[in-house]
This record gives sequence, structure tokens and C-alpha cells, in this order.
Amino acid sequence: MKTLSTIKKDLEFNKGLATLIEVLKNLAAAQYRILEQKIKPFQKFIFAIKDFVRFLKTVGFKHPFLKEPAGSVCVVAVTSDTGLLGGINMQVVLAAQAELEDKDGRLIVIGERGKMYASEGKIPFIWFSGIVDEERFAQAMQLRNYIMEKFYEKAFSSVKIVYPHPVSFTVQKVQIVTLLPFCFEDEEKEIPTVSSLIVESELKGIIEYLAYLWLGQKLYDIFGLSRLAEFAARYVHLEESLQKLKEMDNKLRLQYFKARHELIDKNMRELFSARLAFR
Repeated sequence: MKTLSTIKKDLEFNKGLATLIEVLKNLAAAQYRILEQKIKPFQKFIFAIKDFVRFLKTVGFKHPFLKEPAGSVCVVAVTSDTGLLGGINMQVVLAAQAELEDKDGRLIVIGERGKMYASEGKIPFIWFSGIVDEERFAQAMQLRNYIMEKFYEKAFSSVKIVYPHPVSFTVQKVQIVTLLPFCFEDEEKEIPTVSSLIVESELKGIIEYLAYLWLGQKLYDIFGLSRLAEFAARYVHLEESLQKLKEMDNKLRLQYFKARHELIDKNMRELFSARLAFR
């Protein structure tokens, strides 16, 4: 059984640790709110590309960026550089590896945590540094350029990204999105039929440039959402840790009072016995 002094030291340590966790938790919440206000998806651009791509499919235009995925796949796993996320980084890596199970493809891992977990698997991967808020745009463009280069080299025929999506401040979900070829949830939307189409540039050049812009915009948006999910997951994980620490603290307090009462009783018995012996 622990001594009274040991229990007291544990209580003091838990008090300091609880203060630190509370500070980290509030910091994660503040970072979430600040980044949430900065993230504004370019919806008009996305809607315009969706309508144009659907139109090209109706007129029968053929291009690798439009046809159904076939062959090898490139899977991008977005993780963080730090921990305290409650295992969401591992879930992202496992989901990405599952997409490549028994398939010919390439795995790209973003973040130190993903690199650590992916190293334990059997699938080789290419690593990119974790997302930094101030460098998010440059990192998205760097990855976009790499993917487009390899796509044109026919290293793979489709691109998917796996990332933690912030459903809400307290709920995060690992989401898988197909980036290329173009794949939209509302594919069934009706597009007005036309008898002829007038364009100033080749459709091939237009679709390739739009894919270039689309991929960069989607990566930039997803990088921001994954950072939001990271802050939210850290807050939730720290809150759960704080509750567990409080439960441990309550048990220690019971042990402390029990040991203190036993010590007082022992001293009283010894004092009473000594007085009787003296008499």
C-alpha cells in the first residue's frame, strides 16, 4: 500500500497535469475556431467545373480524367505531425492501406504520424511533410504537381484521398474521396442537350487545365478540413484524458483520507497503550 507522503505527491502531480491538459484543451479549441473562420471553399468554382464535366460526358468526349477508374490507384493519406488525437491518425492509415489491399497502386503519406504507422505495414509509400497552416497552399500545390506529373506518366489511373473530416466539433470521421477521374455525388443531374459546341481551345487542353485547378483547390480545402479535424480530435481526446485523470484523483483522495485516518488511529492507539503502560 502506498504511504501517505507518496499519495500526497501523486495528488500534487495530478493537479499540475490537470492544469496542463486544461491549457492544451483550450488552445486546441481556440485554434479550431480561428481556422474555421479562415476556411472558405470556392463553391462557385467547384459548381462550374461539375457542370462543365457533366456536360462533356453527355456529348461523349473521351479523356482519362473523365472515364471510370481502371488500373492502378494512388491513395493519399493525410495525417498529422503530432499526437494526442485519440487514434484517428492510425484509422486514416489503415483505411488508406485497405484501399490498396490486393491492388496495384501507390501510397502517399502526409505527416509524421502517418509515416510512423505506415512503416509498420507491408505497402511501400512516399512521404510528404505534415500540414503547416501558414504553408498549406504551397504544400497543396506541391502535392498537386507531383500527382499530375505521375498521372501523365501513367503511374496510376485514379487518385483517392483519405483524411479526417470534421463532422462537428466533437465528431470526426475518416472520409475517402475520389479526386481523379472526376467523380461527383450528383452525377444524375440533368444537363441541357445541345446540337453543337463552340470552343476557342481544344477540349483536351481545357479539361486538363481544369483538372489541374480542381486538384489544387480540392487538396487545399481538404488540408484545411483535416487540420480542423486534428484540433477537434485533440480537444476531445484531452477532455477524455482529463475526465480519467479526475477519476484517478478521486480514488487517490479516498486512499489519502483512508491512510491518514489509519495513521491517526494507529498513533492514538500507541499513545493510549503507552499511557497505560506508564501508569
